[in-house]
Amino acid sequence: MHAETVDRIMTLKKQYGLTVGILADLQGPKLRVGKIKNDSIDVKQGDVLTFVNEPCIGTKEKIYMSYADFPMDVNKGEQVLIDDGKLVLEVLETDKISKVKLIVLFGGKLSSNKGVNLPETKISLPSLTEKDIKDLEFILTLPVNWIALSFVRKAQDIKDLKRRIAKAEHPAKVIAKIEKPEAITRIKEIIKATDAVMVARGDLGVEVPMEKLPPIQKQIIKRCIQRAKPVIVATQMMESMITNPSPTRAEITDVANAVLDGADAVMLSGETSVGKHPIKVVQAMNKIIEEAEQHYEMHTKRPKPNPDSSTFYSDTICLTAPKIADEI
Repeated sequence: MHAETVDRIMTLKKQYGLTVGILADLQGPKLRVGKIKNDSIDVKQGDVLTFVNEPCIGTKEKIYMSYADFPMDVNKGEQVLIDDGKLVLEVLETDKISKVKLIVLFGGKLSSNKGVNLPETKISLPSLTEKDIKDLEFILTLPVNWIALSFVRKAQDIKDLKRRIAKAEHPAKVIAKIEKPEAITRIKEIIKATDAVMVARGDLGVEVPMEKLPPIQKQIIKRCIQRAKPVIVATQMMESMITNPSPTRAEITDVANAVLDGADAVMLSGETSVGKHPIKVVQAMNKIIEEAEQHYEMHTKRPKPNPDSSTFYSDTICLTAPKIADEI
């Protein structure tokens, strides 16, 4: 299926003379609950659930967690978030072998295969999992331009992926997806190691307090600009257009502000993959981007060359050239 999609893109690129990059996304250590009996169960505040690391059909008695080291890594009092934070649980006890007891703080419908976030836990899984390595072998047979690594936690994660790509003699560049608090504390070394950065606000917005997400996004964009690394802002950019034919005012402002902050790209996901209006959403986003770019200068402070620097004259020329080009 993926190979067919890439072939179709390559054909259309030639047919219409387009310059279109292809990005392949490695899943990384995404944690999930297993299959639930009848596909879902209702859990309420105060319920005590048992998570196990051996496959089973989930019931209120026990639920399978895809992460084998879950009992070893979690500690009493740590929060466990399910389904993008819709359900919140807290660890009561762990036997450090195969079982973890949790109490439900905020309940709801617990469905099969929903994602799990552990914002307070240091997980021992590598960022490049066995599944990722197998997927990478396939990806490296395709003419992709970018490979994104999910749940990056440190620069070494990027270096390991780059080493595998170089060994295959493939020209693809690497995008570090920032989704974990650990990545934020090591953002300088990650930006230095990677070719580009993605602010992946879906899991990141669950892993950090919601009010901290906007300044974190701006901080990452600023640091990428300083290091001359491309930066992408992703997730829920125009989420309402999955069903609606036009974006909300908040979404319009969100996209525009990402551009005005200096993002090199804004990304659509569910809006085009499963949405009802994939063409309309691309057209709408493109209009917002083009308009925001017309006003980029008024929101950007130009760096001033340092007269004491040995590169003062070349810095001055480089900083002045785009201004002259804009005004001529």
